[in-house]
Amino acid sequence: MLYQRVMARAILNLGSNRKCGPTAALLRRGPMPRILMVDDDEGMRSVIRDSLSSSYEIMATSVPETALAKVLELKPDAVLLDLSMPGMSGIELCQALSSLQLTQHIPIFISGNDVRNKAYCKNLGAFEYFTKPIDVAKLKTDLKLALSSSNTERRANVRVQVRVILRLSGTRKDGTFWQDRAATEDVSKGGFLCACASSMEDVTTVEVRLCGEPEHYLGHARLVRVERTDPASPRYGFQFMGTAEEANRTLALNL
Repeated sequence: MLYQRVMARAILNLGSNRKCGPTAALLRRGPMPRILMVDDDEGMRSVIRDSLSSSYEIMATSVPETALAKVLELKPDAVLLDLSMPGMSGIELCQALSSLQLTQHIPIFISGNDVRNKAYCKNLGAFEYFTKPIDVAKLKTDLKLALSSSNTERRANVRVQVRVILRLSGTRKDGTFWQDRAATEDVSKGGFLCACASSMEDVTTVEVRLCGEPEHYLGHARLVRVERTDPASPRYGFQFMGTAEEANRTLALNL
């Protein structure tokens, strides 16, 4: 599935984007909220940029794969997505952003040609859906509402099928240190299900890092179940630990 390949590539190659000049320059956050616009229509990008640039720092791209990497690295204050784009669709990108712990609190606005897509997109985690042509006045109002809210509603704990590699480490019950890499295609903001070459049944708590250059610290997780559907390759279910660990994880990801 294209979504799986794009998602994994964008996450694991995130570090390479930090070496390019334009991206490094964008890391210097200005006084205005930062909006990332993802639309393959150059005319629409120009209209939105002209309408919002007095109040927002606007970044724009026509390539969804690039947008995902930029969101992971730069953490804009809001994302505007076109529903229909070549390659990875706005729906797939919305689903990815709504499911990752690094991006799940970023308000997402989607535009499309069919009003019947509104309920579906909002169920995926979109803050609002606009039919084209976009009502710019309403967009401004909704952006202000989304960014001024100090109590943004948490999105649903959507699980997506996306293959990523995690580095897990911890201490076994006998006191010895253990670490290994684990592949997972079942992730959410609450935890993950993974397969690992070595046994983890005597490792109750692990430190979790997302492999890549550089690695990203995701937090600590506890082992909550072992699935033995295939005895030769058991899968381990982990749950990210409580509010203190979540706060530390969020702090680390924003440094």
